[in-house]
Amino acid sequence: MPAAEAAPRAAWLTPLELVLLAAVWGISFMFQRVAAPEFGTAPLSELRLAFGAIVLLPFLWRQRRAFPPGIWPKVVMVGAINSAVPFALFAWAAQNAPAGISAITNAMAVLFTALVGFMFFGERIGIRRAGALLVGFAGVVVLASGKTAGASLGWAVAAGCAAAFLYGVGVHLLRRYFAGLPQAALAAATLGTSALLMLPFAIVQWPTTPVSMEAWLSAGLLGVVCTGLAYAIYYRLVQRIGASRAVTVTYLVPLFAVGWAWWLLDEPLTLSMGVAGLLILGSVAISQNAAKK
Repeated sequence: MPAAEAAPRAAWLTPLELVLLAAVWGISFMFQRVAAPEFGTAPLSELRLAFGAIVLLPFLWRQRRAFPPGIWPKVVMVGAINSAVPFALFAWAAQNAPAGISAITNAMAVLFTALVGFMFFGERIGIRRAGALLVGFAGVVVLASGKTAGASLGWAVAAGCAAAFLYGVGVHLLRRYFAGLPQAALAAATLGTSALLMLPFAIVQWPTTPVSMEAWLSAGLLGVVCTGLAYAIYYRLVQRIGASRAVTVTYLVPLFAVGWAWWLLDEPLTLSMGVAGLLILGSVAISQNAAKK
């Protein structure tokens, strides 16, 4: 396509794909909320990893020569940190808290990326980004102090934050070990190896009672659409507009997650969720803006 035609097309296509990706990742938390109570933590994580890997497998097959044998131990390690454990943590949280809680804590990944870079990789953090971190953590405290139907959300918030922290670690490991590799193929590799790691736990914990069709459908959509296809869209955006702009989707995901859960699951939007969401998303915006300067 000529450059003169591609520019106007990208002008409307990019915002559309950002909104679509936010909607897809937002509804993933609802699918986990539906499927996790019936499947349990490890089986749901296994299905998500396996379905996502299958969708992205053609990318890996096409770029298989870019993955020499010596790189696979690092792929396994990063896959565990960036996929297997976070997915399991979010699946566990989905059994104990509304979908919006996990989505809001997921937004902390941007802040944790800056914190991990400062603590372990010698990156400067700056006063504004340090202040943004404090505001974000204040939002976490507000969120953890809330209750839904009389149940404390503290452990679910802790699980979501731990998953977000691992995402922050994963970003730096991806940059360090896999710079220059085709990203969609790399996603297939990390998801696939993570599925193999999770398989023994999934077999041991596999449900002994029949699983409803609703839960199966939710698990399938979580893996195929919200993991496999969503990764493909995300890496397409990264290639076109860069990672710093593509990550702005983080601002929209909690809004869609809370909206989907309110509309389809009748989950309420509590005051603590609203306040925490404003604090965390505001801190993410400040952090991103400071990083560009």
